[in-house]
Parts: sequence; structure tokens; C-alpha cells
Amino acid sequence: MQKLLSLFLLTISALLFSQESIDFQNLSFKEILAKAKSEKKLVFIDAYAVWCGPCKMMEKNIFPLPAVKDYYNANFINARFDMEKGEGRDLAVKYGIRSYPSFLFLNGDGEVVKKNLGYMGENDFLTIAKEANNPKFRTASNKDLFDKGEKDPDFLQNMMRLYVDSDYELAKKVSERYFDVKKAEPLTKDDLGLLLYFVKSTGDPNYKIFVAKKPEIIQLMSEDVYNQFDANIKISKILENALDQKTGIINDDYFYKNAVPLIGQKDAETAINRMKVLFYPTVNNFTGYEKAALAYYKDSEAFDAEELLKAAWIFSEHVSKPASLKKAEEWAEKSVMKTETAENTYILAKLYSKTGKKENAKMYAVISQNLAAVQGKDASLATQLLETLK
Repeated sequence: MQKLLSLFLLTISALLFSQESIDFQNLSFKEILAKAKSEKKLVFIDAYAVWCGPCKMMEKNIFPLPAVKDYYNANFINARFDMEKGEGRDLAVKYGIRSYPSFLFLNGDGEVVKKNLGYMGENDFLTIAKEANNPKFRTASNKDLFDKGEKDPDFLQNMMRLYVDSDYELAKKVSERYFDVKKAEPLTKDDLGLLLYFVKSTGDPNYKIFVAKKPEIIQLMSEDVYNQFDANIKISKILENALDQKTGIINDDYFYKNAVPLIGQKDAETAINRMKVLFYPTVNNFTGYEKAALAYYKDSEAFDAEELLKAAWIFSEHVSKPASLKKAEEWAEKSVMKTETAENTYILAKLYSKTGKKENAKMYAVISQNLAAVQGKDASLATQLLETLK
């Protein structure tokens, strides 16, 4: 009798929840898509994880709101999937879900129409639904609409963002149409970010926008920064051709021969060293990295402390020359002076240990241990370092 009563109460509770919140369908993903197609609606998916606090807050605070549940229930086939269980794991891979909660709006073919993430208030959550709920999307894919010549700026901007990771070339084509459509309008900061992301060479249609709108752009960034971007665009193909994919070596002679006439010796040196700093660690060329980093970060005051700390960490792991390690100490010290963390104090301690400053190394290793304990982080590296310093 008690079991029957418990079951009855659970059933009533489920029914009440379904009436008081978004009506999430208990169907497979395939069935959800089929239902959306037959009813000519879009699919809304709440992609969550059971441990996710903001996910629980959305479920408790936002999904039950009358305006939210009414709009979502009337306009979408709604579903929820735990991204770490069952079908959710496949969906997480398919749609690149790495943060929770993520919200997907799909057409009946499973193509993403709109994607957002994070906790949202009522107005924002309704806004994204209304933006997604365009009648065009119910019966046609983004690609179909684009191929048919769709020029709506909001549609094009959304499509750029959707495909930038999965199909860069398509996203780039979309960007070219977007900026052509908006060429007579002022650039926003968001527009500028997209423009810079998609300009890869002077032959790109977007480069013409970049040049034509220089007076506008230098109102959003300094002229010096604009000129740096311009230089990078001009030599991007040269940098690409200078890299030997088989050996992972960058051909300095080829690069300077072709780049210096375009941007000058000084900017060419900065550009090639920046490329080496970014690329050489990925192919374990730490000898090349050491030389490039010393040149690139020569004026350390011009760089962010966290960028310098990354270089200091690589030096602490892979460099042995005393003069180079001394420079890395300066980089790590700059980060520590800004704010002490378990990570930067450990890196500084390790550098001190490699340059023979044993007492300094001990002191910062202990600080790293203590900070790790306070911040709930792993202190094993600092502990191991202290063992070697006894």
C-alpha cells in the first residue's frame, strides 16, 4: 500500500511539474526530430548536467514562469538531455556542447538554428526563443536559405557563429555576404571582431572592407593596433609558406625575403618571433622557442603578466641556460607581483631552484602549497619540488 501511495504521489508530482513548467518530451532524439518535422516546429533542447548549478536554477526559476512555459510550449518541441548520460553523450559530441546549460534550437533535420549558453533571466530567455522562432527555419536549413540568397543581417551573423567551428570556409563565405550587406552601415565592436577573425589575406573580399573602413575602425581601436593587424594580414600567406609542415621548421630566409619589402625589418622580426612562440611548443621545438621568446618578450613591460607567465613556465620545464632562466624569473616575478597564485608561485619557485637560489625556491614553494590548500587546488608539484630542495 505504501509503495502504491508513493508511486501515486510521484505521478501527481510529475504531472504538476509538466503543467507548471516547459513541457519537455520524454522521447528519443530521433523521435523528437520526427515530431518537429510533422508539426512544422523547431526543437528546443536544454542540454544540462546533473551537477550543474545554473542548470538547476534555470529549471527552478525560469522554466516555470508563465510567459516562458507558454511561449516554449506553443512554439517548440521541447526536450532535455543529460549530456553525460545515454543519448546525451552523443549529442554533446555532435553539437560541441562543452558548457552547461547550453540551449539548442534545431530544425527537423537536426541542424542548429540558434545556440546559446549559461543562466538567463526571463527576458533574455524569451528573446533567444523569439529570434530562433523564424518561420523560415521550420522548413528550410540555414544552408538552403543561404544558397537561395538570404541577406538578413541577423540571420547571417547567427549563421557565421554557428558554423565558425564546424565549417570555417562556409562561415567565411557568410561573413563576406554579411559585410557586403552592411557596407554602408557603421561597424559595431562585434562586427569588427568578426571582420578581423575572417580576414586572412589581402585577397579576401573582407580585406577591402578592412581598408575602406579604416577611419571607422581606428575609432574602435588605436591606429597602431590597426597597422599591426594590417601587417599581419599582409604577411599571413608568407608565414604559412615559410613553415615546413614535414619538419616543423620555419624558414627565416624565405620569410624575411618576402615580408620585409611589405612591412619592414622590425615588424617582420616581431611577426616571425610571435609565430615561433605560438607554434614551436606544439612541435616540441623548445630550442627554437627559447631563442624566439627571448627576442619577442625582450621588452617585457609591453606584455600581459599572464602571457609572460606561460613563457616562464615553458622555460622552467625545458630550458637550462642560466641567462635564459634569469629572464624567465623576471617574467614570473611580474606575474607574482600582480597577484600571488598557487600556479605562478610554483613556477617562480621552480625557476629559482634551477638558478641555484635554493632559499627563494623553498619560500615560494611553501607559498604555493599554502595557496593551493586555501584555493582547493592540487599542491603535489610544489610538494615534490620541496622534497628535492631538502
